[in-house]
This record gives sequence, structure tokens and C-alpha cells, in this order.
Amino acid sequence: MTDKRIVLSTAGSEDEGRRIATHLVDAQLAACVNIVPQIESIYRWQSKVESGREWLLIIKTSAQLFPAVRDAIRELHSYQLPECIAINIEDGSSEYLEWLADSLREDS
Repeated sequence: MTDKRIVLSTAGSEDEGRRIATHLVDAQLAACVNIVPQIESIYRWQSKVESGREWLLIIKTSAQLFPAVRDAIRELHSYQLPECIAINIEDGSSEYLEWLADSLREDS
């Protein structure tokens, strides 16, 4: 197992997704953010089933930086309750994991 994480979040627009992604990479909180366009989400919100078009953010970071990523998403997001979940990266190519580590802030 590694200390690296994939964080999933969604954005309500392409511009919002780009703004969040750019901030995370510029601040070296994420090595990379993939923006998957135009997904449809169906979810329960305030006791009603809702649906909407969203942009999925796939964020590559470390366990140590996850709290800062979570806080940045909360601060920059338009949603009252933005998605922010972390998934452990169990393994990967050593070269990719090294690049990921080198792309993050040194305190990671």
C-alpha cells in the first residue's frame, strides 16, 4: 500500500471544475486532476431524488495532503455539500508514484 490517494469530487460546471483543478495543481496539493465532462448524477438531496449534469474531478494526491485538498474544495465549491472522498492507491508503477510524489508539496 502507498500513502497516495485518489480523491473524487464533482463540479456543477466546467469552469468550476477547471478553477478547482487549477488551484489544487498550482498549490501542489494535487499532482494531476482529470476532469471528466458531462456526467449525469442521480442523488437524494433534502429528501428528494434529484439529477443533474456534473463534471467529475479525479484528483491525485497524498494522504497527508488530503485534509488541505478537502478544505480547498469546500472553500472553492459552489455546492453546499461538495463530494470529497478519498480512495487508497494500493499499488502502481514505481515511476508514476515517484512522479506523483515529486509533484506534490514537500510537506506531503
